[in-house]
Amino acid sequence: MLAEVGMHPQFIQAVKQLIPPQRYFDGPLETLAFGTDASFYRLLPKLVLRIESEAEVIALLKLANQYRVALTFRAAGTSLSGQAVTDSVLLVLGENWQQREVRGLGEQIRLQPGVIGAAANKVLSPFLRKIGPDPASINSCKIGGIVANNASGMCCGTAHNSFNTLAGMRLVLFDGTVLDTEDSQSVAAFRNSHAPLLVELELLGAQTRANPDLSAKIRHKYRLKNTTGFSLNALTEFTDPIDMLTHLMVGSEGCLGFISAVTYHTVPEYPHRATALLVFPSVESCCLAVTQLKQQPVSAVELLDRRSLRSVEHKVGMPSWVKALSDNACALLIESSAQTSSLLQQQLAQISASLAAFELEQQVGFSSDPAVYNQLWAMRKGTFPAVGAVRQTGTTVIIEDVTFPVEQLAEGVSRLQQLFDKYQYNEAIIFGHALEGNLHFVFTQGFEQPAEVARYAAFMQDVAQLVAVEFGGSLKAEHGTGRNMAPFVELEWGSEAYALMWQIKQLLDPNHILNPEVVLSHNPQLHLQHLKPLPATNPLVDKCIECGFCEPVCPSRKLSLTPRQRIVAQREISRLTALGKDNMSGEDAKRLTQLTSAYQYAGTDTCAACGMCSSACPVGINTGDLTRQLRAENNQRWQGVAAFIARHFSVAAAISRLGLGVGNVFGSVLPRWHKAMPTANTGKITSPDGKGLTPLIYLASCSGRVMGPAANSNDKRSLAEVSTHLLAKAGYQLIMPEGIAQQCCGMPFQSKGQFAAADYKQRELEQWLLKVSNHGAIAIFSDTSPCSLTLHGKLDPRLRIYDSVDFLHDQVLPKLTIKPLDQPVALHITCSASQLGQADKLQRLLSACTGSVIIPEGISCCGFAGDKGFVLPELNASALSELKPQVSACAHGVSTSRTCEIGLSRHSGIAYQHLVYLLDSCS
Repeated sequence: MLAEVGMHPQFIQAVKQLIPPQRYFDGPLETLAFGTDASFYRLLPKLVLRIESEAEVIALLKLANQYRVALTFRAAGTSLSGQAVTDSVLLVLGENWQQREVRGLGEQIRLQPGVIGAAANKVLSPFLRKIGPDPASINSCKIGGIVANNASGMCCGTAHNSFNTLAGMRLVLFDGTVLDTEDSQSVAAFRNSHAPLLVELELLGAQTRANPDLSAKIRHKYRLKNTTGFSLNALTEFTDPIDMLTHLMVGSEGCLGFISAVTYHTVPEYPHRATALLVFPSVESCCLAVTQLKQQPVSAVELLDRRSLRSVEHKVGMPSWVKALSDNACALLIESSAQTSSLLQQQLAQISASLAAFELEQQVGFSSDPAVYNQLWAMRKGTFPAVGAVRQTGTTVIIEDVTFPVEQLAEGVSRLQQLFDKYQYNEAIIFGHALEGNLHFVFTQGFEQPAEVARYAAFMQDVAQLVAVEFGGSLKAEHGTGRNMAPFVELEWGSEAYALMWQIKQLLDPNHILNPEVVLSHNPQLHLQHLKPLPATNPLVDKCIECGFCEPVCPSRKLSLTPRQRIVAQREISRLTALGKDNMSGEDAKRLTQLTSAYQYAGTDTCAACGMCSSACPVGINTGDLTRQLRAENNQRWQGVAAFIARHFSVAAAISRLGLGVGNVFGSVLPRWHKAMPTANTGKITSPDGKGLTPLIYLASCSGRVMGPAANSNDKRSLAEVSTHLLAKAGYQLIMPEGIAQQCCGMPFQSKGQFAAADYKQRELEQWLLKVSNHGAIAIFSDTSPCSLTLHGKLDPRLRIYDSVDFLHDQVLPKLTIKPLDQPVALHITCSASQLGQADKLQRLLSACTGSVIIPEGISCCGFAGDKGFVLPELNASALSELKPQVSACAHGVSTSRTCEIGLSRHSGIAYQHLVYLLDSCS
């Protein structure tokens, strides 16, 4: 019997005693926000718990088992098939699941489930190793999800997936029992306590291996990429039931237990690589080439059909000939990698020789130039978001994931294209990991009308029949079964294998408390139920596909909401509002009021509006733009005040300066004053003798003009003083013209949604800069990254504005003699510097000054966000909660924003100052 969705009062009471209130969510906003993953399904959990320890998992499993309450585990929520949504209890991994342990020279790595895949690879990179799985979502998905879905990717194939690179596992079963296969005492205790379970597993394995037809089917299915159903190859490839159990957990999607740690055998990450794009005149010749490449030293072979190429042909940097390709063209993106350059060249010659007989329509030959191969991979990675960007508002983007036997790949592609035509999915594209016969196809689908749902249902029936029955392929190659393919597991595997999967489920989850209705279900309509609505809310974010790629870079992710969750909430608010008062039920009206009220703090107030989400978003959405627009609507009554401050900005700055002076005198009795707070900047700038120096207009930020260094700073000079001194060494004279006190880039007004005042300040600044620079004859030096980003591309093109990072790297550093420090220095790459593409330049500048540059992991924006660090300090504290231990060995830190430095200094225990301070002291 499936676990009941209802919540037993004693279960709730026990959970409240176990989980603190700040990690216990049952309100409409939180359950909606957390109840959404990257799939096209939505269920609203009755309760969301953020879990921070294995002890909590054990206790919750025991309670759920006692009271028959269904539990669903979630790591990053990037899964595409509906395996991380529930209408019962959702357990979301908190921030304390980050432990990692590299073993030997990187041959193995032990990881907790909260580690992001890319972070694991970053730890391994000094050893030229990586984990085997390489899903496209590796920058946001977490190890727990990678293992639970047996995710693979473009270079992984089947040999390097989690199943085949598993070295050890720590898991928790439904009854709260822990098994750690790398702990001999744990294994011995488990063999004793769970002997009947192990006997049953051993018997299932023996029976499976003794069944020639079933064994042959399993071997065939896992010759292909396959994540449909449970990993039955665990029963055929292992005889020890402990090994069977751990490998059954791989790909189990949280239906058989909780994975609290995993140890991988790692794979080489070769330093030399080259990539080519070959366009064949037909699908048939393209797929025939794949069979040739199967025997060659290639690390990736990606297929793109003509529709895929068409979806990205207008992107910047695409070769012009892409638009002129024939209708039947089909391309292969081929990559080869090697330990040495000479070996790579041998491999490329071998690969090219194997394809010499094939006619090509176009090609980009093998290149090791990062600019070339990054552009080619951008073409491949841009296909999925390209479809999402052109979808009609209200529809969703669906990406399916199938495998054909590679020898039948051409026919499989052709038959899929025929189904697109039959069901009029005219925008559908096909791409995928050709070496494995693994194809992804992407199409847009509406679910508002019954006819649309019926079209989708008929299409999926035909796809299932085509792939699983006619071709003997896999309906889910690497995205996991989820709710999406649960109704088709028996069709693909047959009744005997399907019954075996149910036996495994019954053995390891007898009360069906673990993620019911995922992987296995008796409901043939499951894939057509609980379909996610995507109503229009705002053109700024309507293209969001709710993938969750934005979440790891959001500074408020641990405090309130992420960009994805903000959009989810706004969509629901818009849906309810569109009902109108006359058509809205009392429950809907209550829900709308609750959502709107809760969103003010969680969505609007605590959004840093830093724009980092746009850098990770596959369709470039900046949720900060939505936040600023909402603030504009909320702050209309303050427009007059904003206009007054804009017109009298020098007075406002003087008052702020006075406030800092008073605060430093009485700081000991002010509740929010701390030692990292700035002093008032009263320094007078004396320009050096300009003889022989090249003049530069100094665009000093208002924050730098108002704020001096902290009272305990070793260097008490203002930013302007240090900048003037440093640039003079390189032959430049910084000139701060009269009238600077009134100038502002407009960002303080823009961040609060005061767009008229922001525009007024930008236009005023533009006219002032034109005047003092002699209409652009003199270049302009902007000392703060946020100001530079705000002004980027918005002023008269005659004005040559250089951000400090670019100018220091390109023009100043080559003219300095540097004496490097023998101490590590922490670098904070501000969100604005990141969006300006300055990360590499910042690292090179710091590397010139020290042999050890420390860039803390997991911190992309400090969350100070202009004045948020003063008025909502919890945002800054949350964003920097992981900073201090990562920089404890550093003498000091470097940033390029004065306000960011305040929060960074407060929460790190070391002093952060602008980059110019370090360069000046070392040169």
